Amino acid sequence: MWPQDLFFRHRALPGCFRLFSGFAREERVPRPCDRAALCLFIFLFLFFLVAQAPPACAATYPLAPGQALVGETGSYVTRSEDTLLDVARRNDLGFGQLMVVNRDIDPWLPGADRTVTLPGAYLLPPGPRQGIVIDLPAHRLFYFPPGGRTVETYPVGIGAEAGMTPRGTTKIVAKVVNPTWYPPKSIRKERPELPGRVPPGPDNPLGKYVLKLGWPSYLIHDTNKPYGVGRNVSHGCIHLYPEDIKKLFAEVRVGTPVRVVDDPIRLTWVDGELYLALPPSHAQVDEMDENQPLTPEVPQQLHDRVVEAAGDQLDRIDWDKVSQVGEERPGMPVRITMESPPEILP
Repeated sequence: MWPQDLFFRHRALPGCFRLFSGFAREERVPRPCDRAALCLFIFLFLFFLVAQAPPACAATYPLAPGQALVGETGSYVTRSEDTLLDVARRNDLGFGQLMVVNRDIDPWLPGADRTVTLPGAYLLPPGPRQGIVIDLPAHRLFYFPPGGRTVETYPVGIGAEAGMTPRGTTKIVAKVVNPTWYPPKSIRKERPELPGRVPPGPDNPLGKYVLKLGWPSYLIHDTNKPYGVGRNVSHGCIHLYPEDIKKLFAEVRVGTPVRVVDDPIRLTWVDGELYLALPPSHAQVDEMDENQPLTPEVPQQLHDRVVEAAGDQLDRIDWDKVSQVGEERPGMPVRITMESPPEILP
C-alpha cells in the first residue's frame, strides 16, 4: 500500500511571533541581546516561509519559432525528512520521471545530503503547437497559450493499463469547479462499496477542478491522491497535481484543442546536434512503482528511426550512446551525435 499524501508538513512558530510582537510594542532602542533575538527571529521566519512554500507550479518557457528543446536538467540535495515523492512534487516532476534517472536512491528513505537529478529538460511533441498536447509515454502535458510565444508543461498521471487513455484529437467542452463524481459501472464493479454519488470534498477523486473533454467519460482533472502523478493510475483520465490543475484551469478556455500522442521515440535536431528522448515504457513505470529492476525494453524501430532522423549526418551518430539510451530509457533528451571533426584548411 502506498502512503497517503506525504506533503505539507506544517511547523508553527508561535514563540517567534510573540517575540516579534514584543519588539513592535516597545518604544526603546533594543539591547544587544534584543538585536540578536530579533536576528534569530528573522532567520527563523524566513526559514519558515521557505520550508512551507507551496510546491512549484508548472514552468513557463519562452518559445522561439521552431524551438524544440525547453528547460534544463538540475539537481537537488535531499533533507533527512524527504522522500522522492516530496522532491518530485516540489519540483513539478512526475514520480516515474524522477525515479528512472535516480534508480540508486531509495524513494522512501533517500536520507540526507543525497544529490538527486532533476530531469527538467524536454523535447516538445511534434505537430501543431496550439492548445493542449498530452504526451502519454512521457507522462507530460504541454500547453501552448494563444500567441505561440510560450509553452507550459505539467506532469500527469495516465491510464493504469496501456490503451486506457484515448489517442487522437478532441477539445475542452466544459469547465467544472467542485465537481460531483458519479463512479461509472466499470469502477463500481471493481469497488462495489463505492456509493453512486460522491459529493465535492476530500474523498472525491476528481478534486476541485475538472476540464471535460469531447470524449465522453474522459477528463483532465485534479486529484485527491497527488502521489499518483507521473504514474499509471487512472481509468483513462489525466490527473494533475492540485496546484497545476488550478493554474491550467484558470488559463484554458472551452473550445481549447486537445491532442493526445503516444510515440515514445522523440528525435530532434537542436543547434546542429541530434537529440534522442526515450521515456520508460508503460510496463517499466509499473516496475518502478513496485521498486523492481527495469526489464530492458529497446524499441524495435529505434535503429531505423535514428537512421531516418540522421539523414546525411549518419556518420556522426554515436551508436554506443543510442544503445545506452535504448537500454536505460532515461526520458531526458540525450545528444547522440559526435562532434564534427575540425575542417583542415589548405
